[in-house]
Amino acid sequence: MRRFGYLAPKSVSEAVSVLAEHAAVAKVIAGGTDLVVQMKDGVRRPEVVIDITGIDELRLLEERDDGLHLGALVRMGEIETHPLIIEKYPILVDSAKLVGSKQVRNLATIAGNTCNASPGADTPPALIALDAQVHVLGPRGPRVVPIDRFFVGPGRTVLEPGELVTKFVLRKAAPNEGAYYERHTPRKELDIAVVGVGAWVRLNGETIEDARIGLAAVYPTPLRATEAEAALRGKPFGQAALDAAALAAVAQARPISDVRGSADFRRWLIDVLVRRAVTNAVARARGGGPRAGETH
Repeated sequence: MRRFGYLAPKSVSEAVSVLAEHAAVAKVIAGGTDLVVQMKDGVRRPEVVIDITGIDELRLLEERDDGLHLGALVRMGEIETHPLIIEKYPILVDSAKLVGSKQVRNLATIAGNTCNASPGADTPPALIALDAQVHVLGPRGPRVVPIDRFFVGPGRTVLEPGELVTKFVLRKAAPNEGAYYERHTPRKELDIAVVGVGAWVRLNGETIEDARIGLAAVYPTPLRATEAEAALRGKPFGQAALDAAALAAVAQARPISDVRGSADFRRWLIDVLVRRAVTNAVARARGGGPRAGETH
């Protein structure tokens, strides 16, 4: 790893200021579980590393009138054990619990896992399913980006030079809503998704009033499966709706073949996991379903 400068701002405003000053040569470090590995491998070679771990306001985790506010520095380990999230936002537990090992999850942050912009990351499909809004602060002031418009390519986001993700805001959970995330990997843990699917539904009786679906590892970015959502919206929950949603999700995906699986295998997994994720989201909306983090 080559030598680099190190800055540790103590406030968001100071972080934005130093990030703007060094925008062309700097990288932000939070948990460091991706960046440190990339720097050791020479994939990223920042001249300056800006450490934001000392900024307490980025550790926000509370439910307000407009929903759940998750600060950029909230760690995967906090998400998987927090009583409020376990009770009301179990899909976040499903996805966070699959990130690396326990040691990794005690360092990895929600913003880091998102800003790394890996197509196979586990938390973005869950955030897409929950319609998360990404709050960003930069030299031009604050702005809010819907999570499904945040990613522009492998390892790339809409963040402009000098901008910092400050928090994610998720709509407040309602009793007739449910969401679930599951992925397939050859190994149960410490692996990268071959395919991941996050699904959220709102029921009106036996009808799926609304739905959102996020996919991992089947597109150059985490993907919102809008056609699959449309196939579910306004339909009675049942085999016909699941068939239509799975077919639409497969059609919208652009999976590749690599060491973890062929494109055809991934298409088959999309079909299977969309059906399973929607079914378990419906079960949670009905008040049952798998417990938070129970995805295998």
